[in-house]
Amino acid sequence: MAKTTESSSKYNHLEQMSTLDLLTNINHEDATVPLAVAKAIPQIERSVDAIVGCIQQGGRLFYIGAGTSGRLGIVDASECPPTFGVPHGLINGIIAGGDTAIRKAVEFAEDSNEQGWLDLQAHAITNIDMVIGIAASGSTPYVIGAVKKCKENGIVTGCIVCNAESELARNVDFPIEVVVGPEFVTGSTRMKSGTAQKLVLNMLSTCSMIKTGRVRGNKMVDMQLSNNKLVDRGVKMIMDETHTDYATAEALLKQYGSVRKAVDAYQK
Repeated sequence: MAKTTESSSKYNHLEQMSTLDLLTNINHEDATVPLAVAKAIPQIERSVDAIVGCIQQGGRLFYIGAGTSGRLGIVDASECPPTFGVPHGLINGIIAGGDTAIRKAVEFAEDSNEQGWLDLQAHAITNIDMVIGIAASGSTPYVIGAVKKCKENGIVTGCIVCNAESELARNVDFPIEVVVGPEFVTGSTRMKSGTAQKLVLNMLSTCSMIKTGRVRGNKMVDMQLSNNKLVDRGVKMIMDETHTDYATAEALLKQYGSVRKAVDAYQK
């Protein structure tokens, strides 16, 4: 089946467009992405429930990808500890080519069928963990090889792809297919496909954290207080929950070190 991610752009002679036309047309294409994500919500729902089940059993979540896809997984994983107070290592991002590839492309790193599984083994992956392969094309050997070995070893798998009926989707338990159509610049999947993957990752991690008790009401009560802005936010959360003044809430936060603990202690 032809890959829509590689299909020719609906636009041509881009170099002849004005800046305004370029921006308007990119924005027009970007506006279609949430609609494509909406169609995949039933698939996303099943994946969230699988992630929650994995975490509740003591397992970990791994994202694995190459290039833009790998970087997006790393971003999502790295933001979960400060946002939700979960341990580092609960949600992990792995990229073809290793940490060097986060900043600089590593040539041919995505072409190995074996390296993805080796990279997962370096994290002592077990059959209570879950692995989500991220690949716009759905055909990246590094990712496909990894999920195939996961299935052989009884590890639950999922994926986020932007082509229908891809090889990657056929080889996982919980596929998510967000078909966004041709890119504005032909084949540049860092654009609409990358945006779609980011939106789905936001949904997967946020919903999973909510369902495993890391949000109370609508607040990040377990967030890490790693800068003054977050400390101030924490104080205001405590004020909202306890109906105390700023000074009292600030003292509670300093005493207990987290919004959740401060609120719980005050309400007792």
